[in-house]
Amino acid sequence: MHFGVMTVHHTTVTDPLARPLLDELTYEYSTRYERPIDLSLEYPAEEFTPPRGAFLLLLENGSPVAGGAYRRYDAHTAELKRIWTHSAHRRRGLARRVLDVLERDAADRGYTRVYLTTGPRQPEAKGLYLATGYRPLFDLSAAPESIGPLPFEKHLEIPHP
Repeated sequence: MHFGVMTVHHTTVTDPLARPLLDELTYEYSTRYERPIDLSLEYPAEEFTPPRGAFLLLLENGSPVAGGAYRRYDAHTAELKRIWTHSAHRRRGLARRVLDVLERDAADRGYTRVYLTTGPRQPEAKGLYLATGYRPLFDLSAAPESIGPLPFEKHLEIPHP
């Protein structure tokens, strides 16, 4: 199988290129959690802009296939949000690539820790975070539905100039 040229596109939540991914993410959340979800109401778009945050898309031949964002959680911590791979492009390692870019970007901005939560009905996300070095801040042996949002953290290495 041949894949196209991948590029990282730093942009904003309001970029029209982001709309298909965010629409699919909204649909997926609403379906899994059986209630309407409106991501546009959750956080103001400016929280995901430099210098406090970032929003990026992974483009293949100019089309969005994955994306993610972070915002300032506290002075030392970036909170990851909206990590997503388009349903037609899953199982290709794209979410890992998005995580890597977001982590490097956050470290470059001086953050020393990343924090995130994922939903209890998202076992793929839980598996991804465990496989990429995130530490669960919850009891892994407990039923996810009994916990609610599943928090994770990872300490970042600050790049040396």
